[in-house]
Amino acid sequence: MQKLQWIQHKIFTREELVKECYGWRLKGKKIVFTNGCFDILHHGHLDLLARAAGFGNILILGLNSDSSVKRLKGPERPVTNENDRLFQIASLLCVDAVCLFDEDTPEELIKAIKPDVLVKGGDYTIDIIVGANFVQENGGSVEIIPFVNGYSTTSIINRIKTL
Repeated sequence: MQKLQWIQHKIFTREELVKECYGWRLKGKKIVFTNGCFDILHHGHLDLLARAAGFGNILILGLNSDSSVKRLKGPERPVTNENDRLFQIASLLCVDAVCLFDEDTPEELIKAIKPDVLVKGGDYTIDIIVGANFVQENGGSVEIIPFVNGYSTTSIINRIKTL
């Protein structure tokens, strides 16, 4: 169990994460934030996270709770429960912190941690990215990472259903 402590230390409550961000800022760290469901972790997710990490020193991922995923994606989702998704994301070397949120959007989490950079995938445009205005109004930037073609959780689920 000792070997897994480095993973558990990357999973934060919102309140813990706000305090941690304060400490990172005191050390001059540039904080990057992205979010999503990350149900059935795949190549597209990993590409997004690796590229997002390159925009700063600390990468934080806001992870939709199970109830939030159900509201957004439907009653059959998520395929992977929130505890397993938290563990998977925290296991990634490029992710420094992961925090669960239960709202439909990460707006409140973004306002709480005040990231320097907000990153989303290529299916978004800046005008529809939740929190983009807040980040920009506070001197930060918004980055959009192009999709890796052929990878989506929905397409993986649909492919499995046809087997």
